[in-house]
Amino acid sequence: MTAAHETAAAPAADMILSVNNIEVIYDHVILVLKGVSLEVPRGGIVALLGANGAGKTTTLKAVSNLLRAERGEVTKGSIMFEGERVDRMSPNELVRRGCIQVMEGRHCFGHLTIEENLLTGAFTRRDGNAAIKRDLEMIYDYFPRLRQRKGSMAGYTSGGEQQMCAIGRAMMSKPHMILLDEPSMGLAPQVVEEIFEIVKTLNSKEGVSFLLAEQNTNIALRYATYGYILETGRVVMDGEAKALRENEDVKEFYLGVAGADRKSFKNVKSYKRRKRWLA
Repeated sequence: MTAAHETAAAPAADMILSVNNIEVIYDHVILVLKGVSLEVPRGGIVALLGANGAGKTTTLKAVSNLLRAERGEVTKGSIMFEGERVDRMSPNELVRRGCIQVMEGRHCFGHLTIEENLLTGAFTRRDGNAAIKRDLEMIYDYFPRLRQRKGSMAGYTSGGEQQMCAIGRAMMSKPHMILLDEPSMGLAPQVVEEIFEIVKTLNSKEGVSFLLAEQNTNIALRYATYGYILETGRVVMDGEAKALRENEDVKEFYLGVAGADRKSFKNVKSYKRRKRWLA
């Protein structure tokens, strides 16, 4: 039995997120995702990998219900979060249920301070100011740099600090799962390492599940437990992170170990097997 089939056979109760054979179309004509299926176990970190334009961000937006703002829609398949179908819910309702997306590009409110940005993450909460203040202190404990810069305008902080602010703001909503889009983009390697270490800590200590879309396959597979590789809107390979790191095709096409005759990932044997399985 393959890793994909083993995952499919796992009890549904162990999966916080199940994306089932979804198709996404933009402007009623542009097919972007074709039969994408993936699962995130409760308390897990799952990496969604692939080159720019592979469909990673579209997959996350399909889960968080942000496609409609860009004239996109899920036309086939279903998305289940904590055992309930959510692909027809509003983004606000999904956040209240515990699923939130951290957008690519560190979207902070530049004219607000770091602390004001963090507090906007608690807008859906109804558990009182005392609980919100406790969680704000928790965020500062996880992100000491944000404590130092809490009175600074977010637009004047560094890229790494803005990324930390975006993740901290998501944590203020008390999520069960965070969809994290390209957390390493445009950041120095040392800062990227720091952010992934914080993600690992939030996962282990706070029990937050993560689905992270990332072009930096090397670091993503070091921190994730499972990974899916997308190419042109399809899942072409999936498996345990350790197995993917050691896979020769992944090394060649995504870890920079490639010769001059580099071809599309579609041409390797594992993809052809996967393609037959999807057909």
